[in-house]
Amino acid sequence: MSCATCHKPEQGFTDNERATPDGRNGRPLRRNAPTLLNVGLAAPLMHDGAAPSLETQVLTPLLDSNEMANGTFEAFEQRLASVPEYVRAFRDVFGEEASMARVGAALAAYQRTLASANAPFDRWRFGGEGDVLGDDAKRGFVLFSGKAGCTGCHLVGETSALFTDNAMHNTGAAAGITAGGGVQVASRSGSATIDFAAAGDRGRHEVTQNPADLYRFRTPTLRNVALTAPYMHNGAIATLGDVVRFYNAGGGAVGNLDPAIKPLGLDDREIADLVAFLESLTGDNVQPLAAEAKTAAPRISP
Repeated sequence: MSCATCHKPEQGFTDNERATPDGRNGRPLRRNAPTLLNVGLAAPLMHDGAAPSLETQVLTPLLDSNEMANGTFEAFEQRLASVPEYVRAFRDVFGEEASMARVGAALAAYQRTLASANAPFDRWRFGGEGDVLGDDAKRGFVLFSGKAGCTGCHLVGETSALFTDNAMHNTGAAAGITAGGGVQVASRSGSATIDFAAAGDRGRHEVTQNPADLYRFRTPTLRNVALTAPYMHNGAIATLGDVVRFYNAGGGAVGNLDPAIKPLGLDDREIADLVAFLESLTGDNVQPLAAEAKTAAPRISP
C-alpha cells in the first residue's frame, strides 16, 4: 500500500469507488478516505481528531495492521534504510538518516502543497466577478448561510472561507451503527459488506472516552466536495443531493445528536440550489495537482 492507495490523486485525493478503501489483503477499512486537498489547513486530523498535526497523522496508516502494517518505528526505519533511493533522498534533504519523525516532516511538507481554491464561489464572493456564479448557486449560498444553517459548522468569513470549524459534531451519520445495518460496497475483490454495528465506530469517543463525544466526527471542509464522494466518515452517502436530503430530514436517529441538527424544511428546488452552490466550490488547480502527484515523484524500487 501507499498513501495513494486510498488518496487517489485523480479522484480528488480520496477514493470515489468505495465507501471505505480496501486495506491489506483487500479487506475494507473502517472509515472513508478524506480528501488531502487543503489538508494543510485542517487540525486536528482524522475523522475523530486523533492526530494533532500532519506530522503525526502519518503514524496511524504506517503502523496500523490493516493498512501498511509496519508494526513498529524500528521496523519501518529498517525498511527505509534498506532502500538506497530513500537513504540518498533523506541525506540530501535532511542531512541525516531516515526516521519516523523525518518521514512525517517530509509527507507533511508535500501535503501542504495540495492547496486548491480560486473556485467560482471565491471569484464571485471575494473577487467581485458577478457573472461567474449561476443564479441557482447564488440562491444556494443564501440558503447555506441562512435557512439551512450550514455555516454553523462550515464557516464562511468576510474575506476567506475554510468551510469547516475543524470541530467535532454528532450529525447522526453514525445511524447505521446503532441500527445494526451493513452497507454493501465495492472492493477490488468484488464486493464486501461492512457491518458498521460490528465495527462499533464511536467517533471522537474512541479518543477521549468522554461520553459527550459519542458519535462525534470532525467537520470536513466543503472545498472540492463535488469531487470527493462518497460522503460522511463511513462513506455511507453516495451523492451531494443525498447529503442535503439527509440534513433536510434532521440527520440520523442516534443519541447525543448535535442540537443544531434538525429538520430544515427545504423543498426540491432549494435542495437543487444547495447542490449547485456546493458544486461551485471546486478549485481551479485540482487537475494540475493530480497530474503532478502522478508524474513528478521519482520511481522508488521496492
